[in-house]
Amino acid sequence: MSSNSNTSPEDMSLDELRDEIRTIDREIVEKIAQRTYVADTIAEVKAEKDLPTTDEEQEQAVMDRAGQNAEQFDVDANLVKAMFRLLIELNKVEQRESR
Repeated sequence: MSSNSNTSPEDMSLDELRDEIRTIDREIVEKIAQRTYVADTIAEVKAEKDLPTTDEEQEQAVMDRAGQNAEQFDVDANLVKAMFRLLIELNKVEQRESR
C-alpha cells in the first residue's frame, strides 16, 4: 500500500481504505491513458509503413500475457482478459476513426 506502507489493511479505517482505492483507481486510469497513447503511436507507425491495423497474432500475445499476469497476481484471469479485450477493441475503434 502506497500511503500506509507499515499499516496492515485490517488496521485502516474505512475512509483510509477508500482513499487507497481512489488512489489505485487514478493510477489505473493513468496507465490506461499511457497504454492508449502508445497504441496510438503504434497505429501511426503502421499507417506510415502501410501495415494492416489489426494484428491477430499480436492481440493473442497480449491476451496470453494478460492471463499470465493475472495468475502471477492471483487475480481472476477471465476478468483481466475481458478488460484487455475491451482495451484492444477501444484502440481498434480509435484507429479506424483516425484513418
